[in-house]
Amino acid sequence: MKKIIRNIVLILATLIFILYAQNNFDSYTLSILNNIAVFAILALSYNLINGVAGQFSLEPNGFVAIGAYFTAILLIPADTKIDMFALVDPAPIILKMHAQFLPAIIIGGIAASLVALLLSFPVFRVRGDYLAIVTLGFGFIIRIFAINNPAYTNGAMGLNDIPSNANFIWIGTIALITFIVMIHIINSKFGRAMKSVRDDEDAATAMGINTFKMKTYAFMTSAFFEGVGGGLLASMLTTITPDQFSFLLTFQLLIIIVLGGLGSMSGTLIATILVMGGMEWLRFLDENIILFGKDFGAHPGMRMVVFSILLIIMMLFARRGLLGDKEIFDYFKRKS
Repeated sequence: MKKIIRNIVLILATLIFILYAQNNFDSYTLSILNNIAVFAILALSYNLINGVAGQFSLEPNGFVAIGAYFTAILLIPADTKIDMFALVDPAPIILKMHAQFLPAIIIGGIAASLVALLLSFPVFRVRGDYLAIVTLGFGFIIRIFAINNPAYTNGAMGLNDIPSNANFIWIGTIALITFIVMIHIINSKFGRAMKSVRDDEDAATAMGINTFKMKTYAFMTSAFFEGVGGGLLASMLTTITPDQFSFLLTFQLLIIIVLGGLGSMSGTLIATILVMGGMEWLRFLDENIILFGKDFGAHPGMRMVVFSILLIIMMLFARRGLLGDKEIFDYFKRKS
């Protein structure tokens, strides 16, 4: 009973903070919070397949791109699409596609999830490093498709004038829902089956667990929320191009989930705040630095150097991540 009350209080407190922030924080602070919340959605979903199910997948940028493009195409009015597509005329189906904000991001998530279902058949025929290579290739394919099919994606020019419906209320609430769903999955029989596949796939098969089904469930669920996160990202930025969905995006998410702890959702949240917030909080290092009355000038890129050093130090003292594969409340239980 205490656990239920605690969870309800935390959810209500988070919702109150989201509402307060949207109505009282300045635009710069809200942009940082929005960025953290979007990457929290992406990192939480990525940790499900990589940390909980134990499948070394490098595909998030592809699914994020699918969600972003589907959402953007559904939100942009037909007249705007006609004026925007400069290389070739938009395909007839692109002009017919239209939806409101919430259905659009859900459709983007479903599209990513269906692609994940199709990919699961060839992808999960291999394991380990081979699986990473296959999923890495998928990310490149999606990006190349976006560049070489201007009738559907406007090519390398990308999509502009995307309606900006994604405020912090939407993004923060969806991030909260993502966290709750991931925690419930981890604590369910499906989550325990995914962990058994991660720990020893052969033993899990011997115990009667359909490992392909478990990996596919994790893959599709992860892809759905990555697609939703991509849709929110598109609406937040109001413009997308294929270059935004390079391997660098996957690498950022990989840093977050490893830092937070593979399999730990609360660790992922903390790591997202440290990584995405830290890159903004250290921005002053790129500007003119004056110490003891002496101007040391500006050093562009110093922020990333210091940030990288801090990450290295943190990983040296927490080799399994900040929380390992545990949740933050598990540590409070041990102390009590």
